[in-house]
Amino acid sequence: MADYPLGTTDLLAADARHVWHPYGGFPAATRPLPVAAASGVRFTLDGGAELIDGMSSWWAAIHGYRHPHLDAAAHAQIDAFSHVMFGGLTHRPAVELAERLAALAPGELDKVFFADSGSVCVEVAVKMAIQYQRSLGRTGRTRLATWRGGYHGDTLSPMSVCDPEGGMHAMWRGVVQSQVFAGEPPAQWDEGYAAGLAELVCRHSDELAAVIVEPVVQGAGGMRFHDPAYLRVLRRVCDETGVLLIFDEIATGFGRTGELFAAEHAGVAPDIMCVGKALTGGYVTLGAALTTARIAEVISAGEAGGLAHGPTFMANPLACAIAGASLDIVEAGKWRTQVADIESQLHDGLAPARELSSVAEVRVLGAIGVIELVSDVDMQAATDAITAEGVWLRPFRNLIYTMPPYVCGAEDIAAICRGAVAGARAHVSS
Repeated sequence: MADYPLGTTDLLAADARHVWHPYGGFPAATRPLPVAAASGVRFTLDGGAELIDGMSSWWAAIHGYRHPHLDAAAHAQIDAFSHVMFGGLTHRPAVELAERLAALAPGELDKVFFADSGSVCVEVAVKMAIQYQRSLGRTGRTRLATWRGGYHGDTLSPMSVCDPEGGMHAMWRGVVQSQVFAGEPPAQWDEGYAAGLAELVCRHSDELAAVIVEPVVQGAGGMRFHDPAYLRVLRRVCDETGVLLIFDEIATGFGRTGELFAAEHAGVAPDIMCVGKALTGGYVTLGAALTTARIAEVISAGEAGGLAHGPTFMANPLACAIAGASLDIVEAGKWRTQVADIESQLHDGLAPARELSSVAEVRVLGAIGVIELVSDVDMQAATDAITAEGVWLRPFRNLIYTMPPYVCGAEDIAAICRGAVAGARAHVSS
């Protein structure tokens, strides 16, 4: 039997024997890096090397690691109790967090249903929409509409509204429900696209429970940005047809695009909004689906007598306490200046990539920087080049991108940009 803790060599050997990493085969095609510690915006690897985290641990750790305010909240809550079931019980961290989310959310989204994760949050939103329509006697409204290029998670309902052709869930065609898709939303306003989008929703309205989109930024489906005015088109046509509008703000919420929620770029509010990822500052998993009093009342008056969902770890007190501490930092408002500064620095720092023959486009919005390549990235070559610059990024498909913690300084962002450009250059030579 192995001695524990394992040394680095034994750790990686055990990882290779037993651990199946995300979005890949077994064994892993690329070598994982063993993290020993994290603080601020840096990982420390076994052996002592440091890497600047340009990914915010998949867009969640917006305040960095070991933030003293979040650490204190975690210690205080775990000293009281780390978890109790939420069926028939309640507790201060969940109630206070729900109240604060309701106050921050756009529109009249003041009813909060907690979930385990972003994907589960989308499942909850879909169930809300379908139960709402059923409670109104619209039993034929069971499908969803969205646009191509999206990504909403890895469980079955979210998979059904991920991009049906270019997305990684294309293999599940015939297993997940067939949904209604518009074309990818253009970056700029296009009157013809807007008219076609509205017509599509109207034409299918008798079978649609909801439209679900990522507002302004499409995340893991391709890191594309679109004109916020398309959200106003969706709001209008959903109002006209009785179809609900769901915004998936799991990636964009809490300041990532330069507004607290991406919906604010369009000045509209959805009927249901999903949040997660940065909700707890990246400390632990938690999601929330917010909706209106009208929707909650209609569902509760329906045949099930309420929403038919209840995760074991719903409203986990430890997660809710840390989320409340994260909102303390968000509500202080410093993120607005931080994100604006990062946006400016990303524009300048990623500019050299535009000169590379392998690069199709460079785009920046808020604390998001994207280098789109003309072909799929060589993961190992790009990762080696990026880490050689002292940076951690995780390219996918034909994208090298960054969504750094808001607390990154100018030198950190400059290093992240050098790493991203180095990864693009490695793609040229690989």
